[in-house]
Amino acid sequence: MTGRFCDLIQKKKNGKILTKEEIETMISDYCADKIPDYQMSAMLMAICFQGMNEEELSVMTSAMANSGERVDLSGIDGVKVDKHSTGGVGDKTTLIIAPIVAAAGIPVAKMSGRGLGFTGGTIDKLESIPGFCTEMNIDEFTSRVNQIGVCVAGQSGDLAPADKRLYALRDVTATVESIPLIAASVMSKKIAAGSDKILLDVTCGSGAFIKDIEGARELAKRMVAIGTSNGRETIALITDMDEPLGFAIGNNLEVKEAVEALHGNGPGDLMEVCYALAGNMIFLAGNGDVSYEEAVRLAKEKVDDGTAWKKFCELVESQGGELSYIENPGNFPKASKSREVKALQSGYLVSMNTAEIGVAAGMLGAGRETKDSEIDYSAGIVLKKKPGDAVKEGEIIATLYAADDRRLDMAEKHFLSNTRFGKERPEKRLMIIDRICK
Repeated sequence: MTGRFCDLIQKKKNGKILTKEEIETMISDYCADKIPDYQMSAMLMAICFQGMNEEELSVMTSAMANSGERVDLSGIDGVKVDKHSTGGVGDKTTLIIAPIVAAAGIPVAKMSGRGLGFTGGTIDKLESIPGFCTEMNIDEFTSRVNQIGVCVAGQSGDLAPADKRLYALRDVTATVESIPLIAASVMSKKIAAGSDKILLDVTCGSGAFIKDIEGARELAKRMVAIGTSNGRETIALITDMDEPLGFAIGNNLEVKEAVEALHGNGPGDLMEVCYALAGNMIFLAGNGDVSYEEAVRLAKEKVDDGTAWKKFCELVESQGGELSYIENPGNFPKASKSREVKALQSGYLVSMNTAEIGVAAGMLGAGRETKDSEIDYSAGIVLKKKPGDAVKEGEIIATLYAADDRRLDMAEKHFLSNTRFGKERPEKRLMIIDRICK
């Protein structure tokens, strides 16, 4: 990159296209502290307003992926398919689909993160199983996948460090919602993680990062294009997150629900999404030898015949978790306090502001306020009713779990203020809204 960086900011501010060299130098110089935060913040705002074309976005994503270590999964036999969700409330899908896909003979080498906000991330949920270890080196990770077909490990801090730095800026400069910047953030980590193919779960609705369908569709298309241009076959599902997924919200509460799901007793909305996700992973790994419909049927078979449950037990045991807790979920520690939340009127539960229901779970102790906060694994919410269900005044619609009454008081008030009742049943929403392929 020649000239001053402020000239490059001006170029993007005026809606012009950045060259490959300019983008790559921008990312490498920022990571080397040659560009100050205030100037990079201005560039992010320019991108937020002017956007990026497909080539710019592909180059920026690759540069971010190359800013740190690239995971080499070549030592794992078979086609590796990674899955990423843009997040939501009650999203315990990885705990269910990883063993399903592994039971179908497809290696699942999953690197996941911790949560900051409503509840823990996938790693926190798994670590609510006493003894479960997610910290390991790449050789241990590879060995476990080759031995049993599945491993879920914590994500390395050296993976796409440019994204970590840029996200910290976006968070304090009102540029988080930029679709190109979201796409580059997600896909830089997925590309650096080393899988052969990528499945994206782009959630949409009141509990999702992207609230409207058109925004979710645009994000999905941009990420699929990035994956394809970087040599990774990529499929994106747009799934509904206008209400919590399943009934459980909170770490060991969600593990318990995942156990039920793997025994074939999962909530209908959760299983519909899980079968679609698992089916797409199987389809991607099959390289055209199996149709999507056949792949979904295979995913269901692996739950029905018990092999997915056995694979989950192998996963837990291989990573040091105590099997007695998933074999007898009643062994999990229980919150010292609980409270039943009751319907304010008769009629129907019309809607929930799902993000705010997630906030209520955080108030109970199920999430982190800062990265150093401790999670209460037993805290959270178990829904008894969901939007569309008939209710009677005073009927229990949810149970809250926490360590003290103060948390219960705050969460109950917040939960009820973000739950709407009415006389007419709302229309049933589609769980799988769209499927985006290149």
